[in-house]
Amino acid sequence: MALALPGAHRRITWGSEHTFRVGEKIFTMGAPESAHVSLKASPEDQSELIAADPGTFSPAPYVGRFGWVRVALATVDPGELSELLTEAWRRTAPKRAVRAYDEAHDARGG
Repeated sequence: MALALPGAHRRITWGSEHTFRVGEKIFTMGAPESAHVSLKASPEDQSELIAADPGTFSPAPYVGRFGWVRVALATVDPGELSELLTEAWRRTAPKRAVRAYDEAHDARGG
């Protein structure tokens, strides 16, 4: 899902952590064998997600204080995960890339 977003690429960092980036900025990360992925969010979004489903969402290790969310892959709805990844990408991508993405989505009807 992350690699389907415009300009996204993967880089292995810290030994086995797969980081998904736009340019040099990370918007999501996780190890292939992990049951979790962490993604960039606002502190407000993080609080709402955790309050709504604490079994699926929790503060991400190390970066949770910045709003990052840890997502349990076994229990997250795939559609919600896709939306969260897109929002994480939107927080990270250049404004012109976000604008182009929005225009393309609007032209397709959503």
